[in-house]
Amino acid sequence: MAENLLTIDNGTQSVRAMIFDPQGNLLHINQIHIEPYYSTAPGLAEQDPEVFWNAVCDACQGLWDKGEDKDSLAAVALTTQRATVLNIDQDGNPLRPAISWLDQRRTEGLDPVGGLWGAAFKLIGAAGTVAYLQAEAEANWIQAHQPEIWDATHKYLFLSGFLTHRLTGRFVDSVACQVGYVPFDYKEQAWCKSWDWKWQAVPIEPELLPELVPVGKLLGEITAPAAAATGIPAGLPLIAAAADKATEVLGAGCLRPELGCLSYGSSATLNTTHDQYLEIIPLIPPYPAAVPEAYNLEIQIYRGYWMVSWFKKEFGLREQKLAEEQGVKPEDLFDDLVHAVPPGSDGLVLQPYWSPGLRFPGPEARGAMIGFSDSHTRAHIYRAILEGLAYALREAAEKSDKRTKVPIQELRVAGGGSQSDAALQLTADIFGLPVSRPHLYETSGLGAAIDAAVGSGLHPDFKSAVRDMTRIGETFLPDPATQAVYDGLYNQVYKKMYSQLRPLYKSMYER
Repeated sequence: MAENLLTIDNGTQSVRAMIFDPQGNLLHINQIHIEPYYSTAPGLAEQDPEVFWNAVCDACQGLWDKGEDKDSLAAVALTTQRATVLNIDQDGNPLRPAISWLDQRRTEGLDPVGGLWGAAFKLIGAAGTVAYLQAEAEANWIQAHQPEIWDATHKYLFLSGFLTHRLTGRFVDSVACQVGYVPFDYKEQAWCKSWDWKWQAVPIEPELLPELVPVGKLLGEITAPAAAATGIPAGLPLIAAAADKATEVLGAGCLRPELGCLSYGSSATLNTTHDQYLEIIPLIPPYPAAVPEAYNLEIQIYRGYWMVSWFKKEFGLREQKLAEEQGVKPEDLFDDLVHAVPPGSDGLVLQPYWSPGLRFPGPEARGAMIGFSDSHTRAHIYRAILEGLAYALREAAEKSDKRTKVPIQELRVAGGGSQSDAALQLTADIFGLPVSRPHLYETSGLGAAIDAAVGSGLHPDFKSAVRDMTRIGETFLPDPATQAVYDGLYNQVYKKMYSQLRPLYKSMYER
């Protein structure tokens, strides 16, 4: 009987093809590593779109090379990195390299949004935010700097839409993959009405955008050419899933608003799932959840775990070599660094704003570390990095609690950082809440499998699918004494850092 589910997860650094059963067990996985991007100038981050497609093909073919049973598959679902965009011709061929979500190009000097919308934004003090959104929009940069590309564009797609076309031959995409600078109505989860200000801010002709399909519904069927390239059986239904953060939240089982999902990955995020549209920060919308008619209220620390990777690259060679020699996970030895110093890192406090935000923190923000003394070591720095990220996400949780009136009572942590016991314990201590890791590391793939399971009828609804396919692994409880140390540092030092340092940040930003 065909009851297993194939999911394809196109992340920032790899593509993974996975087979799950209806109970949420990961039966098989094949991973293909990719270069996240290449850069031809400072701030640019692009990639050949064929890198993504070839990795999808190789990841899937690797499963069949291992003898995995194609006939067991009931459906396939796709989840991808968010906000990576492509210009496509009418045959589905890319017209230029994909612009990665990591790209930092900006388009200054654009005409501001005018009319009643412009007046309203000035009145509420949001004109600067709208101008920032305009400058960040990749479509505006392409129209300004490569008009010939824009004129030749048949469809302007996110990576999810590009791969969906390669798999089904249709220019369609999931509603829940629309996260980025396009005229999307996040409240209605549809393309904006014609009068909406976003068509002024990011002027894209509506016909350049794909047809949108709700989560759990059919995007199309695997075509014969896609079957030849990937080995996926032709005719297998491709079910609409969501972008990787949303499927991660679903795979962690966080469907109730009192369950917070922390992602310790390339971007560190806090997400809660609600059936009501709420903006925690004005003009920053909640994103579509991986379940229909629901929203993920998200606050992001852009490139959150980037500094963890930076530390390991610059200062962690010893641990990586020892791990290889001893046949253990490098995370175990980095956890030893955390345990080598006391909670609070002997007064060393870090603010993780190494990439700018939109409204909080502002675009002028920088990373900072204060409290250095001659007693501090690289172990202190490493622990302070983890603590700083947890402080920032606790601040996000407090904003969420205040806005939603639904306090977060429990946390689940996904992403690469979730593999560190030390990181999860200090997170529990800083938040003062139970912190659990899901039973599977591959939560984004599992979330996509849940979408496929409901869409193909293997489960009757999302509630039963989440009940049967998700569960928690190890849980970490806060230690009262350690929690008291963190409460003092958080309230008396961390929460005051941004306001104290902001004038210096602004001075640097303006130079």
